[in-house]
Amino acid sequence: MILFHKRFPDGHMSRLSSAALLALLLGVPALAAAPALPPPAVIVEIVSYSEISDPLEALGTLRANETVQITANVSDTVSRIHFEDGEQVEKGQLLVEMTDSEEHALLEEARSTAGEAERQYERLKKLVAEGTAAESLLDERRREAQTAKARLNAVQSRLEDRILTAPFSGVVGLRSISPGALVDPGDIIAVLVDDSQMKLDFTIPSLYLTSVDRSTLIEATTPVYPGRIFTGQVSSVDNTINPVTRSITVRARIPNDDHALKPGLLMTLKLQRGTRDALVIAEEAIVAQGDQTYVMVVNTSASPPVALRREVQLGARQPGRVEVLSGLAEGETIITHGAMKTRPGAPVSIRAVNDGAEPFAELIKPARRDASE
Repeated sequence: MILFHKRFPDGHMSRLSSAALLALLLGVPALAAAPALPPPAVIVEIVSYSEISDPLEALGTLRANETVQITANVSDTVSRIHFEDGEQVEKGQLLVEMTDSEEHALLEEARSTAGEAERQYERLKKLVAEGTAAESLLDERRREAQTAKARLNAVQSRLEDRILTAPFSGVVGLRSISPGALVDPGDIIAVLVDDSQMKLDFTIPSLYLTSVDRSTLIEATTPVYPGRIFTGQVSSVDNTINPVTRSITVRARIPNDDHALKPGLLMTLKLQRGTRDALVIAEEAIVAQGDQTYVMVVNTSASPPVALRREVQLGARQPGRVEVLSGLAEGETIITHGAMKTRPGAPVSIRAVNDGAEPFAELIKPARRDASE
């Protein structure tokens, strides 16, 4: 296209296209103005308060709520085993019996001796009351009865050492002995764990010590269960800071009703600290220019609605969401999608309000249909 310049009487210069110049020379009426483009369609959201926190990530190792190694108290052979590998047992349930035939014989002897000594004592006590026996003889019979009872208790204790029961309810692991095996004190027969809930021990920098307490919530994940989030709560904080790493150990408890978690498992966790109510908007609404950030605010009272640029200060970030410290107020309307197509002071067309109730794909369907038309 060829451009020409025309000087008007007031000295003003105007650039004319060849088509416009031809129309002017021929006296043809001015070309019709091109139709105005419709305002760009945008998706908006209403600024509101929501709960937000400052997450702190850490690695932790799982421990069972209670763990004990089932071991023998005496050197003897195993006569019976009353559990299977991986079996759920209850507190006080019999697990292992060791050879105890000699102890049973000694128990019967001790019971007989203790019973006879008690009868002799009771018989002599009546005679002393009648005045036909000496008091010193009664003291001797009392001492014999007490000694016999003590021997009986000792034999019963030795017999109990040969019977191993569950100290608490839990799951028994793999057994490492068989019936007839000779075991010594300290030999591990099996490991009993209470995994109804798990302890997650992890360390954090001592800098965050004041922001973690027993009300702090955590979310933990593990590659073993992709996509699953385990929630728990801090139960205790260690009383000593490591002088080398300047970190402190924290323990959280995680419910494990389905027994999915196992002791020793490595987990990645997030602590939700500094929970507060704050203005939170979609991350897509942020427009960055240099070291400054803006959002496009829609003046809905105008007809048609007009977009205005507003500088904001940002705070904590969460997946897809960001905290606004200043620059916005609750109830204002901001553009989340389509901000790059708008100009400050220019009108816009609100396509949809994104309130999180439906997927974004549903919000843009009308726009796609209009575009195809």
